[in-house]
Amino acid sequence: MKKLAIVTSHPIQYNAPLFKLLTEHGRLSVRVFYTWGQSSQGKKYDPHFGKDIDWDIPLLEGYDHSFVENTAKDPGTHHFKGIVNPTLNREIEGWKPDAVLVFGWSFTSHLRCMRHFYGKVPVLFRGDSTLLGEQPGLKRLMRRIFLKWVYRHVDYALYTGSHNKEYYLRHGMREDQLVFAPHAVDNDRFGEPDADHRARAIEWRHRLGIADDHVVILFAGKLEPRKNPFFLTELAHRIGNDKIRIVITGNGPLEASLKDAAGAGSRVLFLDFQNQAIMPVLYRIGDVFVLCSGSETWGLGANEAMASGCALMLSDKTGGAVDLVKEGVNGIIFGLTDYDKCREFAETLVNHPQRLADMKKASRRLIGDFSYARIVGAIETLLLKQDRQ
Repeated sequence: MKKLAIVTSHPIQYNAPLFKLLTEHGRLSVRVFYTWGQSSQGKKYDPHFGKDIDWDIPLLEGYDHSFVENTAKDPGTHHFKGIVNPTLNREIEGWKPDAVLVFGWSFTSHLRCMRHFYGKVPVLFRGDSTLLGEQPGLKRLMRRIFLKWVYRHVDYALYTGSHNKEYYLRHGMREDQLVFAPHAVDNDRFGEPDADHRARAIEWRHRLGIADDHVVILFAGKLEPRKNPFFLTELAHRIGNDKIRIVITGNGPLEASLKDAAGAGSRVLFLDFQNQAIMPVLYRIGDVFVLCSGSETWGLGANEAMASGCALMLSDKTGGAVDLVKEGVNGIIFGLTDYDKCREFAETLVNHPQRLADMKKASRRLIGDFSYARIVGAIETLLLKQDRQ
């Protein structure tokens, strides 16, 4: 059985189910090497949320893993020198893998790992960067040159979607090096049990004073500049229909100023950060999930919302928008100043509830193409086909 070493910084809710499914399939022997050794302690302070975060779902069950000592003076994923593992390559070599999959290059040890194993065993890479928001000039040119050098140490990139594929091609990778492995979440966890989640969501809506015939636009994320949450307060002021509510869920540095901008007695409601176990219920409070980010490499919250049965409103700076949104079928894509398009969309859904219901069903149908099973299949096909060549 071929052995796949996976290098990633710390346990997260989006990767743990993938690692577990890879293991359960039994076609590859998998070990995950976590490079932010301090993350083994669980709870971590998140400066963007402004609080300690400790995910309330299991992230280390069902797959082999180890935490590699991180000797960085300022450990963390917020800078290149925050992940420094003097023993990483030696530990991986001791396990004798047939291939190495690295999540993200922008840490000291991850880049060293890619360079060390390139030419010895196949190096696979996973990232979701895009060209969205790039500005012309010398800085972009220098970055392009540097990234072409980085990706020369990769045999295959597992690209997440259309914008991510374009990014790799622009940085020197060939078409035959790119393998589609769509960004995914645990669709089953967010989809079922639907009736129970929906009943709890209806109760929650009623406690918030939201009537059954109201259309709710839901935002869930960090209240920080990159997420552009003031778009929502401005949109709220432009909406004239009393049956539309906007629910902003999360915490962060912009929280107080957002509440001021919304004003007392407005159609905007605020909820604190909600942990993972309750998220399938939270999404069902909403009818339409919105991401108004000025910069978003993908936007996995949109996947979760689709699996939960939400229509979508995604900004054109959201990397996953072109893959997840079928315009007019399950939602819209809008520009960062396109308030009128968003207002008209929301008001149309209030006046045509069957159209909203159809969009919700379409989201649940479309998200089936973005699954962990497809990622696992892509990895297995890539590595096992080499035995037949």
